[in-house]
Parts: sequence; structure tokens; C-alpha cells
Amino acid sequence: MSEIQDFERAWLTKFSNCLDQAVGIDIGAQVMQGSEELSGDTDRQAVIDWSRGAMERLEKLVEDPAQRQQVMVGCACHYPQAELQEVRQRYRETGDVRVAHGMLQRKFESFLRHGLQLDEEMVQEVISQGWGLAGVLQDERTIIATKIPKSGYLEQYLQETDPEKRRQIYCHCPRIREVVASGETLPTVYCYCGAGFYQNLWEEITQRPVAVEVLESILNGDEVCKIVVRLSES
Repeated sequence: MSEIQDFERAWLTKFSNCLDQAVGIDIGAQVMQGSEELSGDTDRQAVIDWSRGAMERLEKLVEDPAQRQQVMVGCACHYPQAELQEVRQRYRETGDVRVAHGMLQRKFESFLRHGLQLDEEMVQEVISQGWGLAGVLQDERTIIATKIPKSGYLEQYLQETDPEKRRQIYCHCPRIREVVASGETLPTVYCYCGAGFYQNLWEEITQRPVAVEVLESILNGDEVCKIVVRLSES
């Protein structure tokens, strides 16, 4: 099964379930209208058109921005929880966000060196950008997280000098890569799907509610997607 086929099936199921839970079955069915015709074999322009329509219906039918964001956050991919248990335990013992953040940063740098097998120059370039799992700790309650370009395109991204071409290969979501490559866009509420990765990450570590806000998005013409993560007070 291709990445796109696997992604479409899994994402549409999550989106439908999140709609039902957050705003109810009736509104969910209206937002999902036409999705039954989508598959990994659907013409990609048709998928883009449906996605835009779904986001527009979501914005029209759900007046509360927080509810719209809740729907999209629930669609996020999650970091494996089993790999967060040591971080969670150390946070529980110390109550220190800096300790948890440092552990995440070390995990991320190990992934760059040993998982992606990047040379040290590229590792330092990625770190200097503030990309990745840990983000940049602003204070004890605030983290600025910048999405790292998709792993399969990371070396190409770092070598590319054309900002528009970088934007086209940046996102982890195949649908968004296609949208940007087509010269089109979607409502940026879609980007709360990506923001949900960081919300889930820090909620698992702290065992407290976490708020996220999209600050920059390639859907708005920005070069990267940047998210502020706000942790609850202890």
C-alpha cells in the first residue's frame, strides 16, 4: 500500500471520529460529505478540492474556533508513547520542564545521527533552526516548536535554495505537499492537525492539559510551520 493510500484511509477515519466526538454526528456528516468517494486512487486534484471544501464546511458549521481546532488536533499523528515513559517519569520526579525538554532534545539529536544518519554538518544545521521534537524552550511554560521537514525530503530540503521548492517538500502530510505544489492553499485550521503532535507529546509527559496555537504555516506562505505550546501550571 502506498503512502497516499494508507494516509487517506487512516486520516479520513480519524477526521470523521473527531468530528463526531467534538461537534456531533449530524454536523460531522455534513463536513464529511463526499468523503465516501475518496480513496488512494482518487484524482489528487479531487482530493485537494474535497479537503478545501471540508475545511470550509467546518469553519461555516462550527462557529467556535476552539472546537474547530479540537477536531483537527485529534487527527494528529502521535509520537510513540512507549518512548516517552522515561521522560514522563523524570518529569514526575523533578517537576522540571527543562529536564524533560533536555531529554527530548537528546532523543531528537540521536534520531538525526543514528536514525537518519545525517552527517554532523547537517545535524548542526537542523539544530540551529530549532526544528524537531523538543522545540525551543522559552520559559517553564512555553515552547516554540518548528516542524522539521519530512524526513524523506530533509537532505533535499537543506540543499534546495528556492524557497518555493522548499515549501513544496516541507510538510509531513502528503495532501498538503500536493496543495502547495499545485499553487493552491487550504484554510489554516488544517494545520492544527500538525499542532496536535506537540499537544499530545507534552500532555503525555506532563499528564496535564496543553494548549497549542499555530503561529506560522506554509499554507499562509510562511517558510515553516511554527507552533507555540503552552503548558499548564503545576
